[in-house]
Amino acid sequence: MMSRTARAALLSLGATVAGVLVFAGPASAHVTVNPREAVKGGYAKVDFRVPNESDSASTTKIEVFLPENAPIGSVSTQPVPGWEVAVEKGAPSTPITAHGSPVTEVVKKVTWTAAAGSEIKPGTFQEFGVSLGPLPETDQLVFKTLQTYSDGEIVRWIDEPVAGGDEPESPAPVLALAAAADESAASAASAGDEAAEASSTTDSGPALGIAIAGLIAGLLGLVLGGLAFTRSGARPAAAPAAPASDK
Repeated sequence: MMSRTARAALLSLGATVAGVLVFAGPASAHVTVNPREAVKGGYAKVDFRVPNESDSASTTKIEVFLPENAPIGSVSTQPVPGWEVAVEKGAPSTPITAHGSPVTEVVKKVTWTAAAGSEIKPGTFQEFGVSLGPLPETDQLVFKTLQTYSDGEIVRWIDEPVAGGDEPESPAPVLALAAAADESAASAASAGDEAAEASSTTDSGPALGIAIAGLIAGLLGLVLGGLAFTRSGARPAAAPAAPASDK
């Protein structure tokens, strides 16, 4: 019959394992722009990172809308193998200049469409690079984004952040802009954010499974050790050997 100590150890093990599995469950991801910060008045190369959140459908199209209240004079896209890019242009909503000359046409939307076989599959992500500049004199740029899946679902990442509030349910990618004097600090913060984002994306698969397996194995070892100690403690001590008689 299992002792009270052994039963308590097994119950503790079960509760711990359940807590680990709940904690390790899939976290919600959303479309982001990386790095997270750039410098006002300068140029920046950013990547729109698009994770696939569906368990069965693939992402087939991404539409990124550039902010109309802060138009950008120059926008160029980086080729993505297997994806066709379309750029929609129009007159800026507010007058802007680039290199001392007025800009009469700006990019308003960029659309990437996947060729057959190049879709973003479940459990994977893709990055879409864009060069932007000169960046306007504003505190942030909000890029509202639509993500289309192969089953027809369209996820609208269009919620703008609210100062001092919680993150919205479907947040739009946001690029914070720092003053030129803060360029070095912005670069350091951007590098840290990018490293943390990459770590959360790449470490959540096999490495997490190995860590969980190691934790479970360690807990099982503690339980078995406790059982062995309980059994050994229950045995009567052996009588001391009688001293040899003198002949």
